[in-house]
Amino acid sequence: MSDVYRKFRGQMAAGGDTQDLAEESSNKNSALSVVLLAVFFVWLGMNNPWMLVFVIGLIISIFLHEFGHYWTARKTGMKVTQFYMGFGPRLWSRKRGELEYGVRAIPLGAFVRIIGMSNLDDCDPADEDRSYRSKSYPRRLLVITAGSLMHMVIALTLFIGVYAAAGRLGETGSVRIVYAPVSGSPAAEIGLREGDVIAAINGQVLKSRDDLVTAITSNAPGEVIAIDIERDGVQQTLEATLDANPTDATRGYLGVGTESVDYIKQSVPSAFVYAVRDSAQAIVGSVQALPQIFNPANAINSLRDTAADPATRPSTIVGASQVGGEAGERDGLKGVLMMLAYVNVFVGVFNMFPSLPFDGGHAAVATYERLRSRNGVRYQADFGKMIPLATAVIALLIVITFAGLYLDITQPFG
Repeated sequence: MSDVYRKFRGQMAAGGDTQDLAEESSNKNSALSVVLLAVFFVWLGMNNPWMLVFVIGLIISIFLHEFGHYWTARKTGMKVTQFYMGFGPRLWSRKRGELEYGVRAIPLGAFVRIIGMSNLDDCDPADEDRSYRSKSYPRRLLVITAGSLMHMVIALTLFIGVYAAAGRLGETGSVRIVYAPVSGSPAAEIGLREGDVIAAINGQVLKSRDDLVTAITSNAPGEVIAIDIERDGVQQTLEATLDANPTDATRGYLGVGTESVDYIKQSVPSAFVYAVRDSAQAIVGSVQALPQIFNPANAINSLRDTAADPATRPSTIVGASQVGGEAGERDGLKGVLMMLAYVNVFVGVFNMFPSLPFDGGHAAVATYERLRSRNGVRYQADFGKMIPLATAVIALLIVITFAGLYLDITQPFG
């Protein structure tokens, strides 16, 4: 067994770095890592400040995920020896009592180390009663799911806050022109403007953008329609002769971009109800997406495609930041917070995938041990037999991550 694999196996079994602060030699590259991270954040802020806001939100979410593990572990009598943001070489660390905490060079996550996570994780016999493996099934399940539960709490809090303070996207009951009419189109010729509200077509009251599309396309090219609009509080009626639709020459075309949804403020009780409902829908969507995420064929096909489908292609924090930045440019802070809410739901679901090294894998092992225990004798699973599968899962994640990173760089969202 190579030293590299032995170290990997030990860290997998322990759930964190197996070297303490005194044992690890100083890292000569720490200063360079700090400089590179600083340059990255400065570039992010200069390129798109909303992307920086989104990334900071992600970092806070990751911290709260690990804090969930840390707090519940301490409250259930477990010994926590490490709490780190990031992976790889230490950049900065301190030790307070029995807890070592700090920042590491690779900002792709975080970890909390609890002693005795498995039968392979050796710990001082004097601390055995404070180990993870010594605790009851409900306590172990609480600690291991606390990270994902924290993501759900974050998402609910963000949903409720945005809905109550800024509003929730919903139908307003009116159709508003949001883009200047296409040059040379019927809409431009009769003087429709951005900001006009289209109230009716040929006397048919419009309540949504779909109503407008139906009203326009149900008429043939060359037909004259009456358009009731409201501009600056004044109502007026205009007439337009429809052109042929570029995608279907048998249907009418007006040449105007409209929207009928906007942020509608909610009361706190309504915001809570909508937050629960939207979180549940996001959870279902995230679960349905997992088979495609873990399908290597999807990553390969996306790499072959010169215009990969954004809805199904693999992506990374880079792509999520691009979408978060766009949301900020379009809707401001509320757009970024909404994006963070949905990302938190997804990460919470993703992290509960029932395989090591995910928290869901540890939950599955704890559940399996509980089912195998009989007559007061606790069954303990052999983690050594699970390491090859966990290694395969990590290898698959590395492939998918690099594919997603390549696509995020070569085919950025937006």
